[in-house]
Amino acid sequence: MALALCLLLDPVSDRLVRTLWRRLETEGIPTLLTHTHGQHVPHLSYAVLLAWEQGAVRSAVDGLCDAGPVEVAVQGTVVFPRGRAALAGSTTAALATRQARAVEALRATGATIHRHYEPGHWMPHVSATTGVAGARLPSVVEAVSDRLPFTLRCDRAALIDTADGTMWDLPGVP
Repeated sequence: MALALCLLLDPVSDRLVRTLWRRLETEGIPTLLTHTHGQHVPHLSYAVLLAWEQGAVRSAVDGLCDAGPVEVAVQGTVVFPRGRAALAGSTTAALATRQARAVEALRATGATIHRHYEPGHWMPHVSATTGVAGARLPSVVEAVSDRLPFTLRCDRAALIDTADGTMWDLPGVP
């Protein structure tokens, strides 16, 4: 699987995303609530690592500067390959800089970064669905649009093992 460096949402934002997930699930649209191990939390990934050395990565992220909470404006839905849809977040210069700094620290450990998380290619997003047929995408877009616009507040960060949901909280928010 993979290891992800994620920003986690404050309680209000977390509840908003989970409410969306529950609505989609009641319509038969799969979300992270029921995906794989079922331990997923609403998050915004800075980086996804395909290969890494655990100790080096943990040291690198512990050494990242705490830049404090960050807010991400959500204005719409983005669709990725294989029927994945997400809340499309804004990319401010400050957020892009924070993400790039985190990726460079991870790369310095020898970790392999997934190409979609390379600085300049990264798009901030929070997953809405994990795989939905194209014909069902209008339902996802409608469920998201019913709540737009809104702002998500990320106030914590963690490394998350996507294989089993194991989470290691970070001391700050990179």
